Amino acid sequence: MLTDFLPTTKKECELRGWDELDIILFSGDAYVDHPSFGAAVIGRVLEAEGYRVAIVPQPDWHGDYRDFKKLGRPRLFFGIAPGCMDSMVNKYTANKRLRSEDAYSPDGRHDCRPEYPTIVYTKILKQLFPDVPVVLGGIEASMRRLSHYDYWQDRLRPSILVESGADFIIYGMGEKPIAEIAKRLSNGEDLSDIPQIAYITKGAQGGTKASEWDNGETLILHSHEECLRSKRAQAENIRNIEIESNKMHPQRIVQPIGSPNLMKGSGEAAAFVVVNPPYPPLTTEELDAVYELPYTRLPHPKYKGKRIPAFDMIKHSVTIHRGCFGGCAFCTISMHQGKFVTPRSKESILREVKKIVQQPDFKGYLSDLGGPSANMYAMHGRNEKACAKCSRHSCIHPKVCPNLNTDHRPLLNLYHAVDALPGIKKSLVSSGVRYDLLLHQTGTPDIDQATRQYTRELITRHVGGRLKVAPEHTSEQVLHFMRKPSFRLFHDFKRLFDRICREEHLNYQLIPYFISSHPGCTLADMAELAAETKQLNFHLEQVQDFTPTPMTISTEAYYTGLDPLTLEPLYIAKTQQQKLAQRQFFFWYQPQQRAAIERTLRQIGRTDLIRRLYNKPNTEKPSSHPTPKQKNKRRRTGY
Repeated sequence: MLTDFLPTTKKECELRGWDELDIILFSGDAYVDHPSFGAAVIGRVLEAEGYRVAIVPQPDWHGDYRDFKKLGRPRLFFGIAPGCMDSMVNKYTANKRLRSEDAYSPDGRHDCRPEYPTIVYTKILKQLFPDVPVVLGGIEASMRRLSHYDYWQDRLRPSILVESGADFIIYGMGEKPIAEIAKRLSNGEDLSDIPQIAYITKGAQGGTKASEWDNGETLILHSHEECLRSKRAQAENIRNIEIESNKMHPQRIVQPIGSPNLMKGSGEAAAFVVVNPPYPPLTTEELDAVYELPYTRLPHPKYKGKRIPAFDMIKHSVTIHRGCFGGCAFCTISMHQGKFVTPRSKESILREVKKIVQQPDFKGYLSDLGGPSANMYAMHGRNEKACAKCSRHSCIHPKVCPNLNTDHRPLLNLYHAVDALPGIKKSLVSSGVRYDLLLHQTGTPDIDQATRQYTRELITRHVGGRLKVAPEHTSEQVLHFMRKPSFRLFHDFKRLFDRICREEHLNYQLIPYFISSHPGCTLADMAELAAETKQLNFHLEQVQDFTPTPMTISTEAYYTGLDPLTLEPLYIAKTQQQKLAQRQFFFWYQPQQRAAIERTLRQIGRTDLIRRLYNKPNTEKPSSHPTPKQKNKRRRTGY
């Protein structure tokens, strides 16, 4: 029934007997009432708090803006949920080519949302209803809450609050702040001290001095204007932002904007972007409550007969936790969800699986029991007081923290309980798995035995013939910057995988993911990657060029040419020619690539790799091993 969904039209509001709405959400995605879709989650959370909420999915932003007018003026605020993915990542490849489909639109259509819907939707709403607050959420706004590099426009942009004209950003996972915003607006109270929001204001006492904010609990960033002048200033900013994001108790962050002469901590600014510290992560009980709201788990009936690709992928999947402590330099998860893992309870997960089993099209196969990293479920620091003082970007890089509990027994118990349910033939794990955790030895016999058991059961019971893992590269230098484990561990894991498959008589494949053109990666690094993966008998399939996405360490390194942590220069493959030159090494086995690869290897003095790649006798004088000085030059120049 239509009333099982949140209303999307005036008629659907009337079916509920509503003549006024409290909150109207505008979504860049199709409306799928499923806990994997952010707009549905936020809508259901607000509904559970007693508010009258409607969703307008993928409004037409052309012409007379009728989709923005049709539900009228809400009593409290408009919310913008631009989509589960950044709109530009969703639309374009790393080479800025149009993707084959928009996975979050009906029939994969590309014309259902604008580029940067956060900005476009907000400007329209502010034109039509200038006095109604607009609250931004989702990955697009969250990762653009402060000055950030935009790859698609190739420029440094200010907080999205500046360019959109919105009133507030909710960054990260927004259930708590959205409910608090609604409560305070309903009561006519001030919003400025709500955790996990960002907004623009004058100085701390209404003035214009950046130093007014310096109370010992506030991190004052370089101004946006200073970052425009100095890439080093932007690199320092992103380093400090990341340090705060990895703390259990971070400081408030303030960035001055609007004055070309402004220097950090002094001078005058037109205004300030204020980012309040976040709420603590949801507890297990709170997370269970979010996932057990009355979702229909279906697309809205308006899409009958149309395919929504993202829904097809996740409709029979279950999210088992939030957060990731991997800290990969190119990933937005820890900056958005945080590094502290919150698991759902086994009972809540089982209740959701039982709902999936009852769906008419379910054939007995769960497509994923996963999370940001599937085997981090229920892992946490043993001593929380130590975690409270820690600001490490990763709990497992460069090595596993001795305070981290890496026990896989809770996850094994969960898998066994799910697989024992009537109607379940197989539960797959399709989310990424950290194989460095599978190889980690704690010295505690029962935990190490559980890890070995988990690894075997993962391969034998929860893989559909192919296990995908993400070593990302083979170069130790590149992997260290990425914050990924040494490729030696991948060798170890492949041997383990192959042995288990032999023992269990399984003809399964290990599928590794790799990235080219990552900051710090040179042509020589890519040539070595090709030779090393060839030696392992891989013809690579799961590969991609590095895509700079807002507010990650890797993206800001790409923009600034500096390692944000050390402020040392890095080689960056930026031009199309440089990127293609690196990418070609993934496909060394294609005959049409051979001539270009051999030519490139001669140019960089690595004729020894021609022999390794093509089993060709090397009649040329081999290159000598590079000196430390030559290595440093290669790091900066790519040669």
